[in-house]
Amino acid sequence: MFKGILINKDEQGYHAALQNIDDNTLPEGDVSVNVLYSTLNYKDGLAITGNAPVVRAFPMIPGIDLVGVVEHSNSSQFNIGDIVIQNGFGVGENHCGGLAQKARLKSEWLIPLPNAFTAKQSMIIGTAGYTAMLSVIALEKNGVTADKGEILVTGANGGVGSFAIAILAKLGFTVVASTGRMEEASYLKSLGASDVIHRDTLSNPGKPLAKERWAGVIDSVGSHTLVNACASTKYGGTIAACGLAQGMDFPASVAPFILRGITLAGIDSVMRPIADRKEAWQRLADILEPSVFDDIAKEIKLAEVVETANQLLAGKVRGRVVVDVQAD
Repeated sequence: MFKGILINKDEQGYHAALQNIDDNTLPEGDVSVNVLYSTLNYKDGLAITGNAPVVRAFPMIPGIDLVGVVEHSNSSQFNIGDIVIQNGFGVGENHCGGLAQKARLKSEWLIPLPNAFTAKQSMIIGTAGYTAMLSVIALEKNGVTADKGEILVTGANGGVGSFAIAILAKLGFTVVASTGRMEEASYLKSLGASDVIHRDTLSNPGKPLAKERWAGVIDSVGSHTLVNACASTKYGGTIAACGLAQGMDFPASVAPFILRGITLAGIDSVMRPIADRKEAWQRLADILEPSVFDDIAKEIKLAEVVETANQLLAGKVRGRVVVDVQAD
């Protein structure tokens, strides 16, 4: 038996709670992991609260991220004692995830913990930081450089937004952060934002084309925010779309694409090939400084996960939430 968050859907309805879980609950996999840390992401919040149909099978242990020590392996890639990271691949949705003290996973989903990071630091980064890095790489590959102008980061107080600001600022970009919580402006500027704007300037229906401002955009919000970001992106600019906090609709015009030649780059972090994952994690190791981790993260225990998930969806959580799954 081990402790973890378990989601069930039965005649009593949809419910998630901290429970003692039998090892037989874990699905098949060639690597068993003693989990050290997990995280609480927006998708985890949706899964735990049932606010969206994220979970595909029941019972389910949520948690799209984890880091832990290999305790059993039938894979030639990993040995007992190795520390490994898991992000995505449907874990926490249709395969039991990281918000528990044990996990059983497929070796092709895992990468070794980079030497630059501690186990806890890797989960402060987690899917959010890894997605932010993939988004920055997309801007770079489309020719967006620091001398081209301002980069807009929406959903700036979230995990993806926080890391995107820190990464871009370290690379020399001028970053403008968009948030609904202007009281967090000093936090966003401490990460490297040069300016902070209220999300209301982007979140309502706008014109097909607006005044050109952004050389690039990292958007984790979607809906009208993404549409307005496209409408105000400079000629030849790129928008990396990686989230849907406002909505998954895209009520847009083709005008920015055919009149300004902008690129909308979709960022998938769930099924990303291992080579791309390793590239992103190596870039993170090269760029990030230790002080970033202290600024961005808060740590909780498994017993606090369900309550914190509700706070996360209510927009009351700043930055990253790391879960010490072994703490009492």
